[in-house]
Amino acid sequence: MLERVAAVNVGLSSFADALRVQGADAIDVDWRPPSGGDPETVALLERAWGAHGERIDAANAAALTALEGARPHVVAVAPAGEAIPGFAGEMLLHSGPPIAWERVCEPQRRALVAACLLEGWAADRDEAARRLAAGEIALRSGNELGHVGPMCGACSPSMPVWVVEDPAAGVRAYSTINEGPGRTLWFGVGDDEALARARFLRDRAGPLLARLLVRTGPIDVFDLAAQGLHMGDELHMRSQATTNLLWRRLLPAFAAEGGEDVAAALTANHLFFLNIVMAAAKCASLAADAPGSSLVTLIARNGTDMGIQLAGLPGRWFTAPAAPVQDALLREGFAPADAALDIGDSAVLECIGLGGMAVAAAPAVAAFFGGGAADAVARSQLMGEICAARSQRFTVPALGPGGSPVGIDARLVVELGVAPQITTGVLHEARDAGQIGAGIAHQPLAPFRAALAELVDAL
Repeated sequence: MLERVAAVNVGLSSFADALRVQGADAIDVDWRPPSGGDPETVALLERAWGAHGERIDAANAAALTALEGARPHVVAVAPAGEAIPGFAGEMLLHSGPPIAWERVCEPQRRALVAACLLEGWAADRDEAARRLAAGEIALRSGNELGHVGPMCGACSPSMPVWVVEDPAAGVRAYSTINEGPGRTLWFGVGDDEALARARFLRDRAGPLLARLLVRTGPIDVFDLAAQGLHMGDELHMRSQATTNLLWRRLLPAFAAEGGEDVAAALTANHLFFLNIVMAAAKCASLAADAPGSSLVTLIARNGTDMGIQLAGLPGRWFTAPAAPVQDALLREGFAPADAALDIGDSAVLECIGLGGMAVAAAPAVAAFFGGGAADAVARSQLMGEICAARSQRFTVPALGPGGSPVGIDARLVVELGVAPQITTGVLHEARDAGQIGAGIAHQPLAPFRAALAELVDAL
């Protein structure tokens, strides 16, 4: 008696296709050799999952508990030189890993030169560039002082910064006030209009915001972010709803303090909440240091290099050339050749389950990579394959039970060959046109492999 034969095909789909042509049932299993079958990488993964697997898993669980348990609050606004320990003298902070002036990309150069003029350290742009090139004005990665800045991330001592802290975890982080759209330093524009905006934030907005926070008291950042996810934000490229929630919280204090000109300027900025949630994410990442953990707590780019850090190797950079922003939707009149490479500290958001991890919450963002709501869900689900868990705090209705993917595991990134996706803006590389579009930046794999190798060797 003949029985019907069904097959499970592992590997090339053409084998299953041949069976189906003959009338047999076949189920495909999408399997491929880890990391493309590279022997050295397979050996590394065997150590990471095998000999050291239990220890890494335990450390990852501790790091996840810290990430999910962090409760950062914005507590103050103050000049960066007063608020940030170690930020002294003629020094500028920038986004991304450390870099020498001669390698700084053009958008970041323009922003840093303008920051020198804001501080009065040079009479004109030529003198500022000369002093920076000579090392008379120090450059430092903001991340190394607890500061995170989107895009160019320029910060000078007189710029007001948000002070965000989690007293229970004993961590504090900082970020400048978001400058809004248009001709601004964070978008790599350093002209007189951008400088005027920076002076307005320093002289008018910063002091007023400081007084507002005195009236309101600390504000729970992740509480607002979690609500924003249910209102169409993913908190990286889109934070309109969460920004409005913040203004609702601050409205009574605004009414008491006045400042109509500041209110008019700031409430027109739909990305105002971005810098605040970045500083909160930095707090959570700092709290997640756990010896032996393979979770990624930092992804930062300076337009020349990108770098990552692991919870198990705090403060240790692993770098590679910055990636181009792919799947980009550019403004009319601009071409891919105009685009600068990926830049900014804002990928700290992806490290805690927001941004590209939660893009399913924001179908509008899918337009930047030519998709719709289903594509946004698929992108979040793909990111779930390289994450250790689903967030209990950041829930996304479109993803069903459980929240956004959280805890990027370097082991999974290396094994699957899938890098974190960063939803981000695109700057003009050669001239001060500011933001010319937005898209998805797929990070290079090499730093994740290098970080995993060093972690395993240290165990």
